[in-house]
Amino acid sequence: MNSDWLPRALEESRARGFLGPGPITEHIEHAEGFIQAWGQLTPDPPKSWLDLGSGGGVPGLVLLQRWRTQVSLLDAMEKRAAFLREVLAWPDAPHFAEVICQRSESACREPRLDSSFDLVVARSFGKPAVTAECAVRFLSVGGVLLVSEPPGDQSPDRWSEDGLRSLGLESRGSFRSLASYHILVKCEPTVDRFPRPTGIPAKRPLW
Repeated sequence: MNSDWLPRALEESRARGFLGPGPITEHIEHAEGFIQAWGQLTPDPPKSWLDLGSGGGVPGLVLLQRWRTQVSLLDAMEKRAAFLREVLAWPDAPHFAEVICQRSESACREPRLDSSFDLVVARSFGKPAVTAECAVRFLSVGGVLLVSEPPGDQSPDRWSEDGLRSLGLESRGSFRSLASYHILVKCEPTVDRFPRPTGIPAKRPLW
């Protein structure tokens, strides 16, 4: 695989306004923190995983390049999904990805996606309650949700124990490298009411 594919894809993402400022290497290093956090649990790459709100391709494209295992890149905006499909169609791109343009609240209820993933990763998707509710149904029991934390926000009530329990999730604390990544494990099957209909998790967060 051509080692230039990833930086070219991320440069294109930034040119289209999908990726924030700063050197591409910093975005890659931040994404690689997810790999380090996952490595706290197991040395083996996940067999199937999902990037929640993949946007400009971080961390999804970086993890795809490193792991080369099956990934679903989920984003609700057609322009971003079209960009992801485009760079994944380049001749030297990895061949382990699908792009899903859909809201998470509805996508997770499709039989092939419901409870199907070992791992869900999320960067800048939303508040903790929103991210947890929108991610949980994608995970199989025993699956892991890794969430990149915003700088400086380490409030003890950020991840509500009672709120997580209602979703069948359990916090396993944070891993810190260049950034902080919260680790959550799905301990029970998702009850039918979660996630609530599209838009409700953000309008009425569980905590």
